[in-house]
Amino acid sequence: MLINDIDFELKDGRRAVLRNPREEDIEGTLEYLRTTAGETNFLLRYPEECGKYTPEGERELFERVNASENVLMLMCIVDGKIAGNCQLTFYTGIKRKHRADVAIALLKEYWGLGIGTRMFREMIRIAEENENIIQLELDVVEGNTRAMRLYEKMGFVITGELPNAIRLKDGTLLSDFKMIRKIERNNG
Repeated sequence: MLINDIDFELKDGRRAVLRNPREEDIEGTLEYLRTTAGETNFLLRYPEECGKYTPEGERELFERVNASENVLMLMCIVDGKIAGNCQLTFYTGIKRKHRADVAIALLKEYWGLGIGTRMFREMIRIAEENENIIQLELDVVEGNTRAMRLYEKMGFVITGELPNAIRLKDGTLLSDFKMIRKIERNNG
Protein backbone atom coordinates (compact mmCIF):
# COMPACT_ATOMS: atom_id res chain seq x y z
CA MET A 1 0.00 0.00 0.00
CA LEU A 2 1.50 3.27 -1.10
CA ILE A 3 0.98 6.73 0.38
CA ASN A 4 2.31 10.18 -0.37
CA ASP A 5 5.32 11.22 1.70
CA ILE A 6 4.40 13.07 4.90
CA ASP A 7 6.83 15.75 6.03
CA PHE A 8 6.53 16.86 9.66
CA GLU A 9 8.43 18.62 12.43
CA LEU A 10 9.81 16.81 15.46
CA LYS A 11 9.52 18.24 18.96
CA ASP A 12 13.21 19.26 18.75
CA GLY A 13 12.60 21.25 15.55
CA ARG A 14 14.18 18.82 13.09
CA ARG A 15 12.27 17.69 10.03
CA ALA A 16 11.20 14.10 9.46
CA VAL A 17 9.40 12.26 6.70
CA LEU A 18 7.05 9.28 6.86
CA ARG A 19 7.13 7.29 3.67
CA ASN A 20 6.97 3.84 2.18
CA PRO A 21 10.20 1.81 2.25
CA ARG A 22 12.51 2.16 -0.72
CA GLU A 23 15.42 0.25 -2.20
CA GLU A 24 17.81 2.79 -0.67
CA ASP A 25 16.51 1.87 2.81
CA ILE A 26 17.65 -1.76 2.72
CA GLU A 27 21.06 -1.45 4.43
CA GLY A 28 19.72 1.10 6.92
CA THR A 29 16.84 -1.22 7.73
CA LEU A 30 19.16 -4.11 8.51
CA GLU A 31 21.12 -1.90 10.92
CA TYR A 32 17.89 -0.50 12.39
CA LEU A 33 16.57 -4.01 13.09
CA ARG A 34 19.78 -5.05 14.88
CA THR A 35 19.98 -1.82 16.88
CA THR A 36 16.36 -1.74 18.02
CA ALA A 37 16.56 -5.40 19.05
CA GLY A 38 19.40 -4.54 21.42
CA GLU A 39 17.85 -1.42 22.92
CA THR A 40 14.88 -3.02 24.65
CA ASN A 41 13.54 -6.37 25.82
CA PHE A 42 10.11 -5.45 24.48
CA LEU A 43 10.65 -6.41 20.83
CA LEU A 44 10.23 -10.03 19.82
CA ARG A 45 13.83 -10.52 18.72
CA TYR A 46 17.36 -10.32 20.07
CA PRO A 47 20.17 -8.78 17.97
CA GLU A 48 21.70 -12.20 17.24
CA GLU A 49 18.40 -13.29 15.68
CA CYS A 50 18.66 -10.52 13.09
CA GLY A 51 21.10 -12.53 10.96
CA LYS A 52 18.09 -14.02 9.20
CA TYR A 53 17.37 -10.63 7.65
CA THR A 54 19.16 -10.17 4.33
CA PRO A 55 19.27 -7.43 1.68
CA GLU A 56 17.43 -9.75 -0.69
CA GLY A 57 14.76 -10.55 1.90
CA GLU A 58 14.21 -6.88 2.73
CA ARG A 59 14.00 -6.00 -0.97
CA GLU A 60 11.33 -8.68 -1.45
CA LEU A 61 9.48 -7.52 1.68
CA PHE A 62 9.49 -3.88 0.54
CA GLU A 63 8.23 -4.86 -2.91
CA ARG A 64 5.52 -7.09 -1.43
CA VAL A 65 4.17 -4.57 1.11
CA ASN A 66 4.35 -1.64 -1.30
CA ALA A 67 2.31 -3.64 -3.85
CA SER A 68 -0.16 -4.92 -1.25
CA GLU A 69 -3.67 -3.56 -0.77
CA ASN A 70 -3.74 -4.95 2.78
CA VAL A 71 -0.40 -3.96 4.27
CA LEU A 72 1.08 -0.52 4.84
CA MET A 73 4.68 -0.12 5.98
CA LEU A 74 6.04 3.31 6.79
CA MET A 75 9.58 4.36 7.54
CA CYS A 76 10.37 7.51 9.49
CA ILE A 77 13.48 9.18 8.12
CA VAL A 78 15.34 11.84 10.11
CA ASP A 79 18.53 13.40 8.72
CA GLY A 80 18.77 10.56 6.19
CA LYS A 81 18.59 7.87 8.90
CA ILE A 82 15.80 5.39 9.64
CA ALA A 83 14.45 6.50 13.01
CA GLY A 84 11.55 4.06 13.15
CA ASN A 85 8.97 2.14 11.24
CA CYS A 86 5.40 1.00 11.60
CA GLN A 87 3.06 -1.40 9.89
CA LEU A 88 -0.70 -1.58 9.47
CA THR A 89 -2.05 -4.95 8.34
CA PHE A 90 -5.67 -5.47 7.35
CA TYR A 91 -6.98 -8.99 7.91
CA THR A 92 -8.49 -10.43 4.74
CA GLY A 93 -10.63 -13.44 5.68
CA ILE A 94 -14.39 -12.94 5.69
CA LYS A 95 -14.67 -13.51 9.45
CA ARG A 96 -11.79 -11.16 10.34
CA LYS A 97 -11.79 -8.44 7.68
CA HIS A 98 -13.24 -5.97 10.21
CA ARG A 99 -9.91 -6.00 12.08
CA ALA A 100 -6.43 -4.60 11.49
CA ASP A 101 -3.15 -5.09 13.32
CA VAL A 102 -0.61 -2.34 14.03
CA ALA A 103 3.05 -2.55 15.01
CA ILE A 104 5.67 0.12 15.67
CA ALA A 105 9.29 0.47 16.76
CA LEU A 106 11.68 3.40 17.11
CA LEU A 107 15.38 3.74 17.74
CA LYS A 108 15.89 4.86 21.33
CA GLU A 109 17.59 8.11 20.31
CA TYR A 110 14.29 9.18 18.70
CA TRP A 111 11.99 8.37 21.62
CA GLY A 112 9.92 11.29 22.90
CA LEU A 113 10.10 13.38 19.72
CA GLY A 114 6.52 12.78 18.52
CA ILE A 115 7.33 10.16 15.87
CA GLY A 116 5.23 7.40 17.45
CA THR A 117 2.23 9.70 17.76
CA ARG A 118 2.57 10.82 14.13
CA MET A 119 2.87 7.22 12.92
CA PHE A 120 -0.23 6.20 14.85
CA ARG A 121 -2.23 9.14 13.53
CA GLU A 122 -1.43 8.05 9.99
CA MET A 123 -2.25 4.38 10.61
CA ILE A 124 -5.53 5.35 12.30
CA ARG A 125 -6.42 7.71 9.43
CA ILE A 126 -5.87 4.96 6.86
CA ALA A 127 -7.82 2.43 8.93
CA GLU A 128 -10.71 4.88 9.18
CA GLU A 129 -10.78 5.14 5.38
CA ASN A 130 -11.35 1.39 5.12
CA GLU A 131 -15.10 0.92 5.62
CA ASN A 132 -14.62 -2.68 6.77
CA ILE A 133 -12.41 -1.84 9.75
CA ILE A 134 -14.07 -1.44 13.14
CA GLN A 135 -11.07 -2.10 15.38
CA LEU A 136 -7.29 -1.81 15.46
CA GLU A 137 -5.29 -4.30 17.51
CA LEU A 138 -1.78 -4.53 18.88
CA ASP A 139 0.26 -6.51 21.38
CA VAL A 140 2.46 -5.01 24.07
CA VAL A 141 4.87 -6.77 26.41
CA GLU A 142 4.47 -6.42 30.18
CA GLY A 143 6.60 -3.60 31.56
CA ASN A 144 6.68 -1.54 28.36
CA THR A 145 5.11 1.44 30.08
CA ARG A 146 6.35 4.04 27.55
CA ALA A 147 4.59 2.19 24.73
CA MET A 148 1.46 1.59 26.82
CA ARG A 149 1.19 5.33 27.54
CA LEU A 150 1.42 6.07 23.81
CA TYR A 151 -1.12 3.40 22.93
CA GLU A 152 -3.56 4.62 25.59
CA LYS A 153 -3.10 8.21 24.37
CA MET A 154 -4.04 6.97 20.89
CA GLY A 155 -7.24 5.37 22.24
CA PHE A 156 -6.18 1.75 22.79
CA VAL A 157 -7.38 -0.20 25.83
CA ILE A 158 -6.19 -3.51 27.25
CA THR A 159 -8.63 -6.30 26.50
CA GLY A 160 -6.66 -9.39 27.44
CA GLU A 161 -3.50 -10.89 28.86
CA LEU A 162 -1.47 -13.91 27.80
CA PRO A 163 0.63 -14.85 30.84
CA ASN A 164 4.20 -16.08 30.34
CA ALA A 165 4.10 -15.21 26.63
CA ILE A 166 7.68 -13.90 26.55
CA ARG A 167 10.73 -15.56 28.09
CA LEU A 168 13.87 -13.45 28.33
CA LYS A 169 17.38 -14.90 28.25
CA ASP A 170 17.64 -14.64 32.04
CA GLY A 171 14.49 -16.75 32.39
CA THR A 172 12.17 -13.86 33.28
CA LEU A 173 8.63 -14.54 32.07
CA LEU A 174 6.52 -11.62 30.88
CA SER A 175 2.88 -11.35 29.89
CA ASP A 176 1.72 -10.11 26.53
CA PHE A 177 -1.25 -7.74 26.56
CA LYS A 178 -3.74 -7.37 23.72
CA MET A 179 -4.88 -3.80 23.19
CA ILE A 180 -7.72 -2.67 20.94
CA ARG A 181 -8.89 0.69 19.59
CA LYS A 182 -12.37 0.96 18.15
CA ILE A 183 -12.73 2.89 14.90
CA GLU A 184 -15.38 5.55 15.14
CA ARG A 185 -16.98 7.08 12.10
CA ASN A 186 -19.25 10.03 11.68
CA ASN A 187 -22.15 8.66 9.66
CA GLY A 188 -23.88 11.96 9.29
